[in-house]
Amino acid sequence: MKTEARIFLFVTVFCMVAAAVYLPWSRDPIGGTALIVSAGLCGLCGSYFWFVSRRIGARPEDRPDADISEGAGELGFFSPGSYWPVGVGGAAALLGLGLVYWPAYWLIAVGFIAVLLTAGGLVFEYYVK
Repeated sequence: MKTEARIFLFVTVFCMVAAAVYLPWSRDPIGGTALIVSAGLCGLCGSYFWFVSRRIGARPEDRPDADISEGAGELGFFSPGSYWPVGVGGAAALLGLGLVYWPAYWLIAVGFIAVLLTAGGLVFEYYVK
């Protein structure tokens, strides 16, 4: 995780330096705000990866003397045949459609409830007996 933390923290520093140069030079508040927000979000991700890397051991990706074969093996559990992501995508599209047609509050409500139900189904897919 240290590699990911270094990458995100480098992008954070780059965005802050770019914002410090860009804001006075261009006098464009939108671009400067985007750079500052990008720096903040990358800083959040980088600090999260940094704290996680302190709690777990060094992975093969973090050590310069590691072999490729050390990273082989099972990476985690991924659901092989779940249809819940399709439902989440459809519910998000329904919610987005309700936001496009702004006075359609009923469509926004139905889409929001559908997103909650399908996201809950995705999260608790393997906890149902």
